[in-house]
Amino acid sequence: MKKLVILSAIALVFMTIGSACAQKPSPPATATGTLSNGTVITINYSSPALKGRTIGKDVEPMQGKVWRAGANDATVFEISKDVTINGKALPAGKYGFFTINNGSDWTLIFNKTWKQWGAFSYKEADDAIRVNVISTTASTMERLTYTISNTGKVTLNWGTVQVDFNVK
Repeated sequence: MKKLVILSAIALVFMTIGSACAQKPSPPATATGTLSNGTVITINYSSPALKGRTIGKDVEPMQGKVWRAGANDATVFEISKDVTINGKALPAGKYGFFTINNGSDWTLIFNKTWKQWGAFSYKEADDAIRVNVISTTASTMERLTYTISNTGKVTLNWGTVQVDFNVK
């Protein structure tokens, strides 16, 4: 009986350690939407949390710097058909999605190299398109979140920042 209690306690310790190690500070997330014409949009990203930090001071995106629009690997923006992003043509495929925060003006970057770690190997020469948008203020979102509506409105929310663009 004593051995059973000891083995049970050891098993509980290992399960607790395993559970704690499995939790990621910026877990993977996916946003998917289908437009009325059948175009499928998928955004794969890692979702960092603010944890009391201030965007642009303690945590990315830093003003004027290229940001991977998430954490860990670069955010991947995938479309099943040719589209336009705020009027600029973008062929079907996978793209690394990056942004540059310039205050209320943001540059959205769709880069041909979609498989890369962060923005460390980002090359402007590989950009498919760049789109400028104006950010707005929203209610505080602790975790970076993307949403895609069936009308093609894509929204990035983090902290009090909201950045929208349209896919058609």
